[in-house]
Amino acid sequence: MRLTPRGGRDAVDGWDTDAAGREHLKVRVRAAPVGGEANAALEALLAAALGLPKSAVAVAKGTTARLKQVAIDGLDAAEVRARLDEHRHY
Repeated sequence: MRLTPRGGRDAVDGWDTDAAGREHLKVRVRAAPVGGEANAALEALLAAALGLPKSAVAVAKGTTARLKQVAIDGLDAAEVRARLDEHRHY
């Protein structure tokens, strides 16, 4: 997942592929990357988009990087992708 803090709005922008051919989800949040605010906003946005409680979504790796890995409890990878593809721009 690639997070853009101070992105003007909270939104899931969809899937993209980087120069190395790795696919990632592009997400933007209004929050600044200060004191974990952007990560918290990311977790809340994804939880809402997936219809899960906030406690089910957590940044697992990359807390200070733009590229992050997120742990999601209660859904497998296919379910996550299907739900995010159904709902874009939250």
